[in-house]
Amino acid sequence: MTHPEPKTPPSTPTPADPASDTTAPGGTGTGRQAPASAPNDDAGTLVERLLAPAGRADPYPLYAEAHRLGPVSRLADSLYLVAGYQAVDQLLRDPGFGLYTMATGQDAEGPLDLLNRSILRANPPDHPRMRSLIGKVFTPRRVAALAPRVERAVDELLDALAAGSGPVDFMDRFAFPLPVTVICALLGVEERDHTRLRPLAADLTEVLELTGPTTEAAAAAATELAGRFTGLVAARRAEPRDDLISALVAVRDAEDGRLSDAELLGNLILLLVAGFETTTSLLGSGLSLLLERPELLAALHAASTAGDGDAAVAGFVEEVLRYESPVQVLTRTALVDGRTVAGRPVPRGADLIVLVGAANRDPARYRDPDSFDPTRTDVRPLSFGAGAHICLGNNLARLEATVAFTRLVRRFPALAAAGPAVRRDRLVLRGLQSLPVRIGAAG
Repeated sequence: MTHPEPKTPPSTPTPADPASDTTAPGGTGTGRQAPASAPNDDAGTLVERLLAPAGRADPYPLYAEAHRLGPVSRLADSLYLVAGYQAVDQLLRDPGFGLYTMATGQDAEGPLDLLNRSILRANPPDHPRMRSLIGKVFTPRRVAALAPRVERAVDELLDALAAGSGPVDFMDRFAFPLPVTVICALLGVEERDHTRLRPLAADLTEVLELTGPTTEAAAAAATELAGRFTGLVAARRAEPRDDLISALVAVRDAEDGRLSDAELLGNLILLLVAGFETTTSLLGSGLSLLLERPELLAALHAASTAGDGDAAVAGFVEEVLRYESPVQVLTRTALVDGRTVAGRPVPRGADLIVLVGAANRDPARYRDPDSFDPTRTDVRPLSFGAGAHICLGNNLARLEATVAFTRLVRRFPALAAAGPAVRRDRLVLRGLQSLPVRIGAAG
């Protein structure tokens, strides 16, 4: 689970407008810098190409171009592009950079604006206040305690796959149901509601993309989810249970200022959608990579049956996160004066487009970054962010993926593609829409 970030900063560059300074390539920001006023049409054009259909389909060649420009480029007076690993890591950890309110095109009290009341868009002091309440559920100890529940969910889904015949859509039959089952169990959302959640999430997350206005579908999805959670909150007030909704309702009803009504609903919507959106993409991308490289599937199967599969699968999961980050782009704004990124001064109020997907493939950080190699050491992807805003559910997502791939490759070593994968037309949230597979004989 992670918290992708939305809608384009106030002044996305156009061909006539980009003005960019770049540091020397290499990600350190210590090389020669261009004068502050020097324009760089290449940087602005690169952003436009990223937002175009071809760029959304395959952004990686453009990320390589971004690295050649340098770790930081100034696109306009108050707009920057950040691509280098060290620069992105530094920026995400710097409390002087935060989040700006997302433009939704609705009234301040509209359902989509509930996301602005969640930890997705909060800055201090609201962010640490809300995160301290919600984060208790996602501590490493509590996530580890969820392993039996995750294992049961994985085994049930694999049983269902084994019982069928013919090709199946892995996204529909496994990659989506697994994380949604787990997060719904944590929240306390009934089983019968699961199937409706995938299209709602798909519509709602359109608001997180950098292109175009907020869609009517996103507003409708937010309205439906807000209505559902309003009903669940009322039900838990009447009859509390051992779930996250009940715990947060109790905090709200304490009326001590720790959580407002809007914050309660906004965070419940965020937790639900973020709780399965990025994990679904991680699972789909991981299996797609295995199907493209049968030797890797065979190696993971051999490791899992030999009893040393946990380390091999954990390394595989980290490399998937690096190579195909579920969240490709974040945004930040400079909250205070005197901040720098990779040695470049960034004025207060400036907005930054943060290319997480590019940072994960920075040649200054990784050797041969465009090659998929699950045997890499010291892989530290920034896919879940870093610093105060690091994804609350990153440990849960890793647990789900590790359990899933360990059991999947052990049980079905003859997995094979049954048709071409279909990728979603997204830049910020990268992932597959469908992945047809043949299960093959059980191992």
